[in-house]
Amino acid sequence: MATNPIIKLYTAKLSPPGRAVELTAKLLGLSLDIVPINLLAGDHRTDEFLRLNPQHTIPVIDDGGVIVRDSHAIIIYLVQKYGKDGQTLYPEDPIARAKVNAGLHFDSGVLFSRLRFYFEPILYEGSAEVPQDKIDYMKKGYELLNDALVEDYIAGSSLTLADVSCIATIATMEEFFPMDRSRYPALVAWIERLSRTLPEYDQLNQEGAVEFAEICESLRLKNGASVAAK
Repeated sequence: MATNPIIKLYTAKLSPPGRAVELTAKLLGLSLDIVPINLLAGDHRTDEFLRLNPQHTIPVIDDGGVIVRDSHAIIIYLVQKYGKDGQTLYPEDPIARAKVNAGLHFDSGVLFSRLRFYFEPILYEGSAEVPQDKIDYMKKGYELLNDALVEDYIAGSSLTLADVSCIATIATMEEFFPMDRSRYPALVAWIERLSRTLPEYDQLNQEGAVEFAEICESLRLKNGASVAAK
């Protein structure tokens, strides 16, 4: 296992992917030097940040000069470099690892992409719409994950990076559009399990999810008022 330096994390508390990195670092006992990035103020479009990530997305880490972009790549990197032998967050066994990878791709390709399609027009394009098709598409993610949870965790009986990544997004989705919990018993049990077992869960994940939903809704209403005043 490598020694533990202080790793710079460029992120925002509002960002589900950024929160997944913070949760992972906490599980690994890693210290992070948080560099706040205000997306609404355009911090991610500055020349300085674009040198770190030309794709202008967060999170990004700087680990002693090693730059890693994308939350899924980051959390895998952190576990592989700093995790203890025998850790289960990203197992060595190829079959178990394939299940974790599938969960990570489900987060990026299904859960977070559907959430992003809803909030990006509000944050960056002045939209005040609440498109029902996007909401329904997002809520379909609840059903898909609920049906996939045949064990306590996404990839089996142990906590993995798939859980860490997905819970950051799911917690945010539910703050935007609360699920009918009676319809998704496996998903609800999984959320409650993670909220109890992940260290500093409220501080590192839930608070940011609540704040993001509140800011987005406030901005949506402001956008609507601006359109009406024209």
